[in-house]
Amino acid sequence: MASTSFDNTIPAPVLSQGGASRRLHPWALARLNGLLSEDLRRGSPSELVRYQVLAGSNCLLLLLALLGVVAFPSLTLRLVVGALFLSYGSALVMLRRAKSHMLPAIVLCMTSIVGGGTLLFILRDSAPYFGTHAGLMLQPALAVYLLGARRGLFVALAWACVALIFPVYYTQLGAGSRSLPDELLLPLYVCASFSFVISWGLGSLHSSALTEAQCTLDQTMKELRDSEGQLLSVFESTDDLVFAVDTRGGLITANAAAKHAYFVRYGQLPMLGQPYFPESEPGLRETWTPRLARALAGERQRYEEEYELDGARLTFDISVNPVRGTEGRITGVTVFARNITARKQAELRLGEVYRTLVDVSRQAGMAEIATGVLHNVGNTLNSVNVSTTLVIDRLRQSRIAGLAKISSMLRGRSTDLSAFLTQDPQGKLLPEYISTLAEHLHHERDVLLKEMKSLSDSVDHIKSIVSMQQKHARIAGALEEVSVPQLIDEALRLHAVSFERLGIRIERDYATLPPLLVDRHRLLQILVNLLSNARDALISSEAKDKSLRISVRRAPEGNALLLQVADNGIGIAPENVKHMFTQGFTTKKKGHGFGLHTSSLAALEMRGRLSCHSPGPGQGATFTLELPPVGVKAAVQAMES
Repeated sequence: MASTSFDNTIPAPVLSQGGASRRLHPWALARLNGLLSEDLRRGSPSELVRYQVLAGSNCLLLLLALLGVVAFPSLTLRLVVGALFLSYGSALVMLRRAKSHMLPAIVLCMTSIVGGGTLLFILRDSAPYFGTHAGLMLQPALAVYLLGARRGLFVALAWACVALIFPVYYTQLGAGSRSLPDELLLPLYVCASFSFVISWGLGSLHSSALTEAQCTLDQTMKELRDSEGQLLSVFESTDDLVFAVDTRGGLITANAAAKHAYFVRYGQLPMLGQPYFPESEPGLRETWTPRLARALAGERQRYEEEYELDGARLTFDISVNPVRGTEGRITGVTVFARNITARKQAELRLGEVYRTLVDVSRQAGMAEIATGVLHNVGNTLNSVNVSTTLVIDRLRQSRIAGLAKISSMLRGRSTDLSAFLTQDPQGKLLPEYISTLAEHLHHERDVLLKEMKSLSDSVDHIKSIVSMQQKHARIAGALEEVSVPQLIDEALRLHAVSFERLGIRIERDYATLPPLLVDRHRLLQILVNLLSNARDALISSEAKDKSLRISVRRAPEGNALLLQVADNGIGIAPENVKHMFTQGFTTKKKGHGFGLHTSSLAALEMRGRLSCHSPGPGQGATFTLELPPVGVKAAVQAMES
């Protein structure tokens, strides 16, 4: 079933009479259009009215000439009026075949001038005032309307000439020459000639104003049609369902998407004037009736609902808005429905991806924490292994076996112990040997205690690393006053044996600074990683004089603390410097790329910054740890902010 559309035909001209207006009968317009050629009927509305006036004027003058043929008693007048009749008839014939109205209009105007002038001279004796008749004023105005201002001027001047020549001819050569001249004749014709020119002027002004108004109207109509076309294009091209209903719920208009949805759901296209929500679905009407009522009351509404369409469940974002007229009065309701099913499905998939990403991120974070713990514990275990190996070597080389021999020897000579100690050569050496052995064992004990203390510190550091990572997700590490040089020496002790064995010379440059309130184990972790990297860089270097320089000082600008670890090892290539703190990046053959990354994160957590600088391969590297302002008070303020 085809949908009904609006009637866009142009209304017929309206005639005003007695304060009321009525339409010109369609049959009259049809008869006038029937007198025009096909080309003239295809003209613009304003031009078509001009052509209809031309045809109507010819018909009226033709009828008037026919009445003159019948009414005039004089044969001469009948012949003249008959000639006018033929001329007007020929103009009508031209209109039926002409492509332009110009020639029939010229024939009409010239016929009026020639015929009127001829009648004037014929009637000079019986009606000398014929040329001053008011009806002749229509000629210039009609000429301006049909021919334009310039061509109409010739018609006005022609009538003016006739009006000036006739009284002279009448008084000098006509019947007036044999009698007294009429004193009013010349003034009346002079006034008539001026009236012809004035009539032309007024007609020209009216025509110009009308033309300008018509051009403005045409331009406005063109712009309006362009805007309407653009709006209609947008209205029809959108995939959203758009329709409007009047105050009674009848459909006013609907775009292609809304019509298609209606057709898919109900099997027919919506009809204008009928409800968009049919009575066959009472549930739908029950839902939408109060919504339309609220919209007619001026309320804007927004809904998100699911509807079944073509066997699928679709989600729509629906907007219901009132339509206001020129005076602000609500004249209807517009409904916009956008299909957001794909967006909803994408949001569901995005939610699933987000949950998966959170799980993966959590697992990655756990893996990163575990890797950091293993890396830091591994660095400390190197020191544990060194200390353990040293203790084992010391125990293997211990002189405790000599003490066992002395004990066995004394038990064998227990019966003559005094004689053995005073007379036997071995017995005489025994006291000195015991004294020397005691000194050696005492030194050995001190060394073992020192190594065991280092081993205990390493184990405590491992415990603190594990504890710190366990508390990382809840609270930061405990803050305590730390002497930075003392903490550096503690970190050095964890690598002291390896530095000594490798012949690495350590240079210390510590400025006098107050204690720093900081997470001790976190800072120790950073120092251990930096020292471990410096040691590996020096091991891989071919330099003979391997040195490690550690300095602590204030920053030149501000009150920050700068801790630098510089070595003359293998150095870093310029393209690798910017990646040194990236997770997983390493230049070592057996490295993992986690030590410097976790150290950088730890520095950030302490409101500090870890940076790296190297002149190039083979020229060493310098790592700088910048911490917040030194001093207990300043550190507390920094942590609280």
